[in-house]
Amino acid sequence: MRRREARAAALRALYAIDVGKNELEPALRAAFVEERPDVQAMAFARSLASGVLEHQAEIDQRIGDLSHDWSLQRLAAVDRNTLRLGAYELLYRKDDAPVGVVINEAVELAKSYSTPDSGRFVNGILGSLARQIDQGAFEAALQPEGGNQL
Repeated sequence: MRRREARAAALRALYAIDVGKNELEPALRAAFVEERPDVQAMAFARSLASGVLEHQAEIDQRIGDLSHDWSLQRLAAVDRNTLRLGAYELLYRKDDAPVGVVINEAVELAKSYSTPDSGRFVNGILGSLARQIDQGAFEAALQPEGGNQL
């Protein structure tokens, strides 16, 4: 099983947790019900879903700040959880995959599980988040050691 399928399983689990108020492990088992995941795929999906849940408050704040005129709760549940998954990878798993891969995977999930318009929306929000992260890293690199500014 490839990482794309593991991401899709993590998305299905996050959706079940968000909408159905399920717990993580039963939601993951249900997400893999039609597939026979290998150990690595299951571990990757579990780490993505648990990471999103662990950092959900910050992730939701960042997404909410970027989705002008749309509260997070007004977003379709699939779109909301696709954004959470992509944002988690951009913010907390920077070394796992290049930014373009993370965004493209999220866009493909949105188009597969939601609508073509969702793909464009997800691309816009995650692209903005990636630029924010990149700008923050650039500004941090400009700071003199010890954080003192001139």
